[in-house]
Amino acid sequence: MADEVIAELANRGHADVRPLHEFALRAIDAGADTASELGRRLSVSKQAAAKTIAALEQLGYVDRETDPHDARRKPVRVTPRGRDMMAIGETLFDQVRDRWAALIGDRQLDALAAHLARITGR
Repeated sequence: MADEVIAELANRGHADVRPLHEFALRAIDAGADTASELGRRLSVSKQAAAKTIAALEQLGYVDRETDPHDARRKPVRVTPRGRDMMAIGETLFDQVRDRWAALIGDRQLDALAAHLARITGR
């Protein structure tokens, strides 16, 4: 599913995006505006989160702003380009899911998702 979505995102102008990028953008959009907080939300080290933020910044999906209360703090925020990618990605995932449901049925797809969640512990 992710491979199909990533390929189509590339066709729509988001060539370097990876699944981790969308997860990170959603976490940032939900308030994880520092490397420390993003690392906690993604269960990765602060250093790995900082690298992800740097990659997202280079791709134009996030930028840093100055905190008006603390000049040392530079919170990360999702840019319009990042929001565009998330919206396209969400639509694409829905389309893939709908196509799969048409092949095996909603109940079977829900059961598959439940089994995968159990296997992966999510």
